[in-house]
Amino acid sequence: MICREITKLMSQRLDVPLGIKDRLLLQMHIGMCGACRECNRQFELLHQAGNAYEPLAHEQGNTTENLS
Repeated sequence: MICREITKLMSQRLDVPLGIKDRLLLQMHIGMCGACRECNRQFELLHQAGNAYEPLAHEQGNTTENLS
């Protein structure tokens, strides 16, 4: 798989569980590609930051519904 397809899997994995085939492809590619390893690390950091912000935003009434 090319890196572009792998980054889609990285993003998708944060929202829904991947099937066994996609999980294995992702793990193999990340094991061999330093750029995708770094991209995956950044995706995970962004996901963690978003999850940490969400409860705080709800406490303060700053939800995404209020942004429009």
